[in-house]
Amino acid sequence: MSDQLELAAETREQVGKGASRLLRREGRVPAVIYGNKQDPQSIHVEEKALMRLLMTGHFMNSVVMIEVDGQQVRTLPKDVSFDAVTERPVHADFLRIGAHTTVHVSVPVVFTDEEEAPGIKTGKGVLNIIQHELELVCDAAEIPDDITISLAGREIGDSIHISNVTLPKGVTPAITDRDFTIATIVPPTVPTVADEAADAAVAEAQAAESDTAE
Repeated sequence: MSDQLELAAETREQVGKGASRLLRREGRVPAVIYGNKQDPQSIHVEEKALMRLLMTGHFMNSVVMIEVDGQQVRTLPKDVSFDAVTERPVHADFLRIGAHTTVHVSVPVVFTDEEEAPGIKTGKGVLNIIQHELELVCDAAEIPDDITISLAGREIGDSIHISNVTLPKGVTPAITDRDFTIATIVPPTVPTVADEAADAAVAEAQAAESDTAE
């Protein structure tokens, strides 16, 4: 189960682009808490504190307790926007939830036992990951850190579907209308004669350009 995280916040007295820019210059990140049939609450948090939580690697699928105006608000992060140039966070959205609210989260997939997969170890096959994360529905108090899938016994040509995965108790896939594929074991890529000819042509052209430049 994902750890519960904590984040201190202050109420935003002013909203708008100008006020948000001023907050960012002061090392703060504008944010909003919404949902649970209550009015949205505009807040701001310390950028460094937010970055520390983001660096945990499981921020987006963890319950975050936000302390604002002396009260603890249970939330689930829904979105963090970043500056395209500096990559610093510029805004965050948090969904207000109850202690046992049913939530929709994206949980990372972890593959293990590659050494025990004949298709990879001896057949030189390649693990082709189609779903790096799984969209899941579960109790907010029981969000898994990740979903581990063993590759033991897998051969080239095998496909791993959601029906092959044992999810934790109380956790279900958000997609229920099809048995979607999570990963496949594909044959190794073998260069063809055409590939080798193309590589040789490129190398020849680069050599010709080099001679011309000299």
